[in-house]
Amino acid sequence: MRRRVTIYFMASLNVLDPSIWFSVGVRRRPTGWLSLLVTPLAVALAVYVIVAATVLIIAPWALVAVFLCGMMTIAFLAVGATPKSDPLKPSWFDFALSLGSLATGIYFFVQSETMVNRIALLSPLSEFDLFFGILTVFLTVEITRRTTGAGLTFVVLIFMVYNFFGHNLDGVLSHGYIDYVHFIDIMIYTTDGIMGLPARVAATYAFLFVLFGTLMYMAKGSDFFFDFAAAISGGKVGGPAKVAVISSGLYGMISGSPTSDVVTTGSITIPVMKRLGYSGAVAGGIEVAASTGGSIMPPVMGSAAFIMAEYTGVEYRDIAIAAILPAILYYICVYSQVHFRAVRFGLGGLDPSQVPKMRQTLKMGGMFLVPLVVLTGALLYGYTPTMVAVFGSISVIVVAAFRADTRMGLFRIWQALAETTFRMVPVAGATAAAGLVIAGITMTGLAAKFAHIIYGMTDANQFMALVVAAALTVVLGLGMPTPSAYILAAVLVGPLMTQLGINILVGHMFLLYFAVMSAITPPVAVAAYAASSIAEDNPMKIAGHAVKFALAAFVVPFVFVFGPELLWLGPVWKTGITFITAAVALILLAAAIERYSKWCDAWWTRILIVAGAFFLIAPPLWSVVVGIGLVAVGIGTNRLSLGRSAGRAAKETEG
Repeated sequence: MRRRVTIYFMASLNVLDPSIWFSVGVRRRPTGWLSLLVTPLAVALAVYVIVAATVLIIAPWALVAVFLCGMMTIAFLAVGATPKSDPLKPSWFDFALSLGSLATGIYFFVQSETMVNRIALLSPLSEFDLFFGILTVFLTVEITRRTTGAGLTFVVLIFMVYNFFGHNLDGVLSHGYIDYVHFIDIMIYTTDGIMGLPARVAATYAFLFVLFGTLMYMAKGSDFFFDFAAAISGGKVGGPAKVAVISSGLYGMISGSPTSDVVTTGSITIPVMKRLGYSGAVAGGIEVAASTGGSIMPPVMGSAAFIMAEYTGVEYRDIAIAAILPAILYYICVYSQVHFRAVRFGLGGLDPSQVPKMRQTLKMGGMFLVPLVVLTGALLYGYTPTMVAVFGSISVIVVAAFRADTRMGLFRIWQALAETTFRMVPVAGATAAAGLVIAGITMTGLAAKFAHIIYGMTDANQFMALVVAAALTVVLGLGMPTPSAYILAAVLVGPLMTQLGINILVGHMFLLYFAVMSAITPPVAVAAYAASSIAEDNPMKIAGHAVKFALAAFVVPFVFVFGPELLWLGPVWKTGITFITAAVALILLAAAIERYSKWCDAWWTRILIVAGAFFLIAPPLWSVVVGIGLVAVGIGTNRLSLGRSAGRAAKETEG
């Protein structure tokens, strides 16, 4: 009896510990009888999304309401309340929240026609409408806390407090009185709140592109991309690190998720890098930097890019085309740093016996290039992103059927559908929470006020305003998924871009880049935590190295703001010149960071190289000329210095 009381008392202390309630809950993969309950529901939800996207015409509010409640029904069983929850069995509270989500979904489904046709703030809400509306807000905040942790949850709660009590403030931040009925009406029963644009994107082509990536993974397409990368660079200096960069970039083209990319390719590349002399932190940093680029690499990019298409009205095809050259620049810089670091520390390549032959690699898995061609072709032909994802998924199933070991029967397709739903759990929660924030900002008019404040702070200086916007986007993204970080930045800082006269595509691509970088920026670097378990090293050290290797992502956005031709917004010849000068500049910056002895061994030559690189990046012709001159002086004097040192060493040897 005493032992039972002690256990109960200790469990109570754990529940009262505030730290566990602001950490991501334990992830469960249902097994046994729970799997028999949850997996069919996950498959049914995936089928619902596919059918709704291709066959049925469903009102946006009804589509999102059913999808979101279905996702939360699964999420409360698949994600525990705290990190210390039972990793195998949900609690009674989890089941209660899951049943609450299911009941809410059924109510919304039954009332969907009424809700779609009502007039917001004029048509009265019934007591049941208010009850299920309040319950939905509570469920959304709770699933956000479980899946994303404290960062986004605090932001949501702060904005909710501001909605209800901001009328008591003085000055520019004050707004009109908002009661709870007004709040629930806008938040739940319109497409401006939880059922708004972010969740709608998650319920349509974001889900379908994740399905495409899941099918590719289950058909062993990721194995082909790794072997393909190894065949290209595995035997060269720094071979395993270069394989990590190329394979992560290739897999990122179809996954669009830094974390899943780290787990998929990093589980192979990180141990190999460590075995050949890389520290765990460096190996993890290289993998994280390379994987993060997947969110900015066409054709799939990531969920934030789909939201950007809806939010800006720019076609996703145009966004993907515009993103090509900046993404290539990003990987040029990461690859260059890996190369210069390998040369500096004498890190070799893979053993020749471990390097696959290119012909054999293409023979065994070359068919997995076909889905990428299908995706790209469908985008260029002008199909909607939804149909592009459907075509891509069908092409994966078709090409996988040509080999017995990759063929996907009904059972593997069933598994892929269920896996896609489980992968979408955190995305769905984050986008629903982002809808809460967006509606709160819209109701209070905060976006215009916020842009006005930054505009005044920077005295309308475009460069300084961009620096503030970049820093703010990174800070907003700490501890939350990339889509949420982009959404907040787009709503709060997007109007500022318009005031500064920046093209909408350019301005939002700028915000997208810094939202993506929030995934690797300390102190909350989600992708680095994923790599730390594989690298067996400190996640903060991994994040620090990742930021260094991802240097280009902090530089390139400024390049295409001041030189929009990099996004194909200008003459082709000018695009070519801007791309070449930017590529050379990033290679030089990589050399300076890694202290490449042939170009910049001394500290002062590194300063010349860095200065020259920044002049090369700037668009004006005079700046390029100055940059070339500084680089020439830096490399030239470094060569002379090395020659003199070698001469002195030779004389000393002769003497």
